[in-house]
Amino acid sequence: MAGHMKKQLKDAVKIISSGSLLFASYLTAVGDERFYANQLMPLLQRIVGAETAHVLAVKMIGLGLVPLNRYQDPASLEVNVLGLKFKNPIGIAAGFDKHGEAVDGLYKVGFGFVEVGTITPRPQEGNPKPRVFRLTTDHAIINRYGFNSCGLEDAQQRLTARLETQKQHTKAGLPLGINLGKNKLSQDAGADYLEGVKVVGPLADYLVVNISSPNTPGLRDLQGKAKLRQLLHTVLKERDALQGGKPPVLLKIAPDLTAQDKQDIADVVDELGVDGLMVTNTTVSRPETLQDPNKAEVGGLSGQPLKDLSTSTVREMYNLTKGKVPIVGIGGVASGQDAMDKIRAGASLVQLYTALTYQGPPIVTKIKRELEQLLKEQGFNSVSEAVGADHRGAGVATH
Repeated sequence: MAGHMKKQLKDAVKIISSGSLLFASYLTAVGDERFYANQLMPLLQRIVGAETAHVLAVKMIGLGLVPLNRYQDPASLEVNVLGLKFKNPIGIAAGFDKHGEAVDGLYKVGFGFVEVGTITPRPQEGNPKPRVFRLTTDHAIINRYGFNSCGLEDAQQRLTARLETQKQHTKAGLPLGINLGKNKLSQDAGADYLEGVKVVGPLADYLVVNISSPNTPGLRDLQGKAKLRQLLHTVLKERDALQGGKPPVLLKIAPDLTAQDKQDIADVVDELGVDGLMVTNTTVSRPETLQDPNKAEVGGLSGQPLKDLSTSTVREMYNLTKGKVPIVGIGGVASGQDAMDKIRAGASLVQLYTALTYQGPPIVTKIKRELEQLLKEQGFNSVSEAVGADHRGAGVATH
């Protein structure tokens, strides 16, 4: 009798476990937002290290193993900027798909545009591991990857293989950006960026000159006025010499700039006709609000603690460029409200990365749905109408 009961109990446990597994698999497949944010992602973070999780996420998304996404982007989320159509303004920031391995999977997740890179001319390992640290308490990450890259040749082959697919995506309002960097040991930064423009420029809907990563020695010095003017002048000349399409060139800047630095950047961008600004990269500052023990790690801080700093930089750069230069707002976007704050401050598009690592792929649909609702509530028919609204006192910001 006791043996029979024991067997029944074992069978019951098996059935319950299988049922739980099936239910968890179902929630994973359908992309249940709360399940991802509250159960699955925290569990994965406990089991898997930060860099391993990153590598696995790129592999999984690259294989198209992403949750079902039934959300249809409404007309209100469409943005036409930089001479391109964006089905929605939410993009994946550079640094996630560094080697261009998961582009199609990222579109499947629901991103309106994908930016790959940073890609350096020659392959390089980046900094020694460990080089990525979760600040779970702060919903943040510190990384010091140091431009680990497969190199231009490898990226060119991979992106050329899907060129026809990308042309269809671009036509449908899903552009591809390519983020360019310099090799750590390179003596000639200008030559590195020129090579990037030449090799992958023809494959890009837009190009990003990244001179603001804090993890490559001397890189941020290129943001100084004289060096910046010289670099951007040669990059734009190289872009203009490309056969076929001439992709817009955007400059990615740091959040840790002085008022004079920002004024200088705005002057150079205006003078040379740079097509847009990416605002901002990660910060080397450490807000006093940080709680996590990992806050002492060296590197660039991203996620929630960067949010206000990057939004205020968006607001400043919009002012300094008189709203004439398209801005992509990056830093701490994890909700529709976060996206709306950056849009009202002057961003035409936004990007995220850290929120994806904490909340998983369903975060993209969540942000889009919330943004759609906020636009309605604040009386805007489209994202474009809301861009820079804070500078005009348009609509009513709901905080």
